[in-house]
Amino acid sequence: MDLLELLKAAIYGVVEGITEWLPISSTGHMLLLEQFMPLSVSKDFWDMFLVVIQLGAIIAVLVAFFHELNPFSRSKSADERRSTWTLWGKTIVACIPAAVVGLPLDNWIEDHLGTPFVIAAALIVYGIVFIVIETVRERRAQRLMAAPAPTAAQASGPYRPRHLAAVTPQPQQELTISQVADADARIQDIDDLDWKTALGIGLFQVLSIVPGTSRSGSTIIGGLILGCSRTVVAQFTFYLAIPVMVGASGLRLVKYFLKGNTFSGTEAAILLTGCAVAFLVSLAAIRFLMGFVKKHDFKPFGWYRIVLGVAVIAYFALVAA
Repeated sequence: MDLLELLKAAIYGVVEGITEWLPISSTGHMLLLEQFMPLSVSKDFWDMFLVVIQLGAIIAVLVAFFHELNPFSRSKSADERRSTWTLWGKTIVACIPAAVVGLPLDNWIEDHLGTPFVIAAALIVYGIVFIVIETVRERRAQRLMAAPAPTAAQASGPYRPRHLAAVTPQPQQELTISQVADADARIQDIDDLDWKTALGIGLFQVLSIVPGTSRSGSTIIGGLILGCSRTVVAQFTFYLAIPVMVGASGLRLVKYFLKGNTFSGTEAAILLTGCAVAFLVSLAAIRFLMGFVKKHDFKPFGWYRIVLGVAVIAYFALVAA
């Protein structure tokens, strides 16, 4: 048993557990980490490991949201169980576009788009998109806060604006511009997510077939554009990952074994170590993101993507020179 390879696998698990749920591209980080700390394994095993390690992160979602995702819970009413089944239906529907586009292109993307410069370009472009979207939302929030307060008749009658209670806080209750912007979103609860919006988020998920884009990043961008609050879109992004990543992992395992490959003892230990660490770190990352989005916007992730993308371009340009 090679302890150094197990240590590397654990580091890959840490990176996977953090970056899978934050909108900064897990695949991009894993491919870049490979440039500096490659595993001493075959190419077939590496290609499989890069995808299957996500199973650890997925199990973390099932654990963290078990009650919300369990349609058989005895503590739920009949209506709540129906709502849970409906949520699963919306999740499956939202996964269809990525499956239709991604499956036929899987091998081509693997061979042509996993380059450092493609990853860097995707990091930068979508980092800019995050900043632009949040800036637009905040400018609208500033206009809401600057608007005259409604009269009592307006506040109690049909004139009442969407989420007025959230965007006009009581004295001594201070809301940041970011919180006001989120309070004005059309969809404030996961149960209010309609089928059309769910499918729209699924269409945005197709963007993530390009390495460096980030699956969570593309769905979060889509959700924000389509009127979801940050909490709703982050939660739905976790749910979307379940069928997508389980399917992708299963496909990679099938392709790996169809080529006549098997696991050595060391390879099995590497895969299990990576998945186990990814699971533990993902639990922390999920809790962090759900807490973060209640008070903050996604701009920090946008700036991080831009800085990392520029650093990657600079590094590989110097290496090439």
